[in-house]
Amino acid sequence: MKLYNTLTRDLEPVTTSDGIFRMYICGVTPYDTTHLGHAFNFVCFDILARYLEYKGYRTVRVENVTDIDDDILRQAKKVGMRWDELAREETRKYRADMRALNVRPPDHYVWATQEIAAMQEMISTLLERGYAYEKNGSVYYDVRADQDFGQLAKMGYADMLATANERGNYPDDPNKRDPLDFVLWQAAQPGEPTWDSPWGKGRPGWHIECSAMSTRYLGPTVDIHAGGADLIFPHHDCEIAQSEHSSGVKPFVRYWFHVAMVRYQGEKMSKSLGNMLFVKDLLETYSADALRLYLAKHHYREDWSADDAEQGLEEAQAQVTRWAELLARAGAGEHSLDPEPYEKAFRAAMDDDLDTPRAVGHLESLANAIAECLEAGDDVIAAQVTLRTLAGVLGLRLEDPHLV
Repeated sequence: MKLYNTLTRDLEPVTTSDGIFRMYICGVTPYDTTHLGHAFNFVCFDILARYLEYKGYRTVRVENVTDIDDDILRQAKKVGMRWDELAREETRKYRADMRALNVRPPDHYVWATQEIAAMQEMISTLLERGYAYEKNGSVYYDVRADQDFGQLAKMGYADMLATANERGNYPDDPNKRDPLDFVLWQAAQPGEPTWDSPWGKGRPGWHIECSAMSTRYLGPTVDIHAGGADLIFPHHDCEIAQSEHSSGVKPFVRYWFHVAMVRYQGEKMSKSLGNMLFVKDLLETYSADALRLYLAKHHYREDWSADDAEQGLEEAQAQVTRWAELLARAGAGEHSLDPEPYEKAFRAAMDDDLDTPRAVGHLESLANAIAECLEAGDDVIAAQVTLRTLAGVLGLRLEDPHLV
């Protein structure tokens, strides 16, 4: 299998020395869950893990929940809730949506607020090694001390600063040595939750959370790190910097797997724009299989628009219903349908940078062949098993429509 690695900007063979892929995905900041963009991100990651397991590997998957963050604090104040109540409620909704979508839970589901000690330990190491500095109770990563900073985004300084400023950076912070320096530990602010630390009361910065959690549960090197493409900079570049300079181990990540943005009404789907299609609402009309198939018809690396969602979901619903009906029919005869060419074609598509749209096409071809053989009275048992197995790699259940 080959996957596109954002770090090298190239397709690379995906390998592991011990048969295990250690995988981390940046989870939700729970204040606007769960829209179709979220679903695309986590369904693509789920399909990748399922396919690796289908190929005989083991996976160990970690997902975080960023339950303390500037966005959560702002939203909690706006709606008049405690920040931790908002985080718990939105996380509950998100996890219910993922279960409904047949997205398997990770092996470790980690809450940032439960890993403060690990973050403080990492920050202390960065201070000791000269990659961070403390001022007035806040601790910052010193980007000028790191010649490799920004290796993932591959931007110049001006572009990095502009992008960081759009995504939560405070360039005018008087405690900073450089406007691009990012906060590792933020000194207590009025009305905000705080934890004790060697530098005084405060709370962790956004980026340090994922570095500490991935390292604790997966070790200093992650095989596959996933997340939305909007996290490439600054979040994932900051993760690399923190992780590699605190552990002394390179690389922090062997393969960076970034999922493209879903647009709606001309813009990236987001709470701030109010242009969201919510999973819970869509599942009132369409099955989980239909929603997953609709998502799988888009390649994980290509931005796409959900403006055609109604038509696309109607087509996907009809398609999965037909597949399920074909699996529920019995067919036996003198001649049997050989599913091996279809399975080989499916595997070739998935091996080629997880090309799920092409893989779906091969499943449709197999379904058509099954239909023809059923009409001819041929044996389709092996082909039906293959269709169910390969559909399962995409996370489709294909339950008998007469029993649902």
